[in-house]
Amino acid sequence: MSNQAKVVLASACVFSLGIIGYVHYKQHLDRNQLHSGVLKDIERRQRRKAENLFVLQQQIDLAKELKKEPELNRT
Repeated sequence: MSNQAKVVLASACVFSLGIIGYVHYKQHLDRNQLHSGVLKDIERRQRRKAENLFVLQQQIDLAKELKKEPELNRT
């Protein structure tokens, strides 16, 4: 085998290994990004739930105050 053929074969192998390495790296990166998206979604849902509970508690307190007003006006 000539030196030129050896160089071409070696460069083709290095190029192929580089592509394979890049694809594995990109897969790992994409998987991590997808996972972080799921975590952000869970945090967003928890934040919305807490906000909804706060608003619900405010409405309950307001309803209690409104029920007390007629009692105060009657006396």
